[in-house]
Amino acid sequence: MRAASRTRGSETMPPLLAIDCAGPACSVALAVAGDIEASRSVCLARGHAEVLMPLIADALAESGAAFRDIGCFAVTVGPGSFTGIRTAIATARGLALALSRPLVGVTTFEAVAVGARRAAAESGADCLVLLDTRRADLYAQRFAPDGAARTLPVAMMPEQLVSTIGAGPLLLAGDAAASLVPHLDERGIAFERPVGDGFVNAADVAGIAAERWDSRNAGDLPPVRPLYLRAPDATRPPAGGRLRP
Repeated sequence: MRAASRTRGSETMPPLLAIDCAGPACSVALAVAGDIEASRSVCLARGHAEVLMPLIADALAESGAAFRDIGCFAVTVGPGSFTGIRTAIATARGLALALSRPLVGVTTFEAVAVGARRAAAESGADCLVLLDTRRADLYAQRFAPDGAARTLPVAMMPEQLVSTIGAGPLLLAGDAAASLVPHLDERGIAFERPVGDGFVNAADVAGIAAERWDSRNAGDLPPVRPLYLRAPDATRPPAGGRLRP
């Protein structure tokens, strides 16, 4: 039976398809009226471009929906893997453009914070999301219990970051949360240890995007752009890549 749309009150809600490739996983989720109808996830270090479309096709097949049934697309914009972010955004943009559908961008910080808050529903502490940069520094952003951002996203060394945090308690989240624990202990800042693996779940991306998506005002959605907190590791080769004579 096709779950292509659902009635909520007097309004028929078409499905929303969320995509995430910002971290060490590639995941998709199809949501209808706030409920997840189908989801797929694969952990991998590289190769997001090869697995993303098959994951989307599997999720659509499970739900009984087709591409033309999708009412809105959502994608994680980072920070995270440069290649994964570009792959996900390019795919989401292409599908949204081809089908003339709106596209909603969600940051990795927002998605991880929602997942942590769901896992620790009784916590009334601010959520501090800490993401692995594959360097000595950390990506970080702090959120209030209601989900509002208290700080701008930053890339910062742990020693510097902990000096800017202020008072706890804090609900730690993200795949780099453990990196800050010794520094919090040293300063006596109260915190709740992280729950889960700290990775993004496309179902959380879908939930955030659904709240932002208003089909009657789709033109008001901001443009989707990647969130990079620092320049890529790649550098321009000598002589601009030209072969030496």
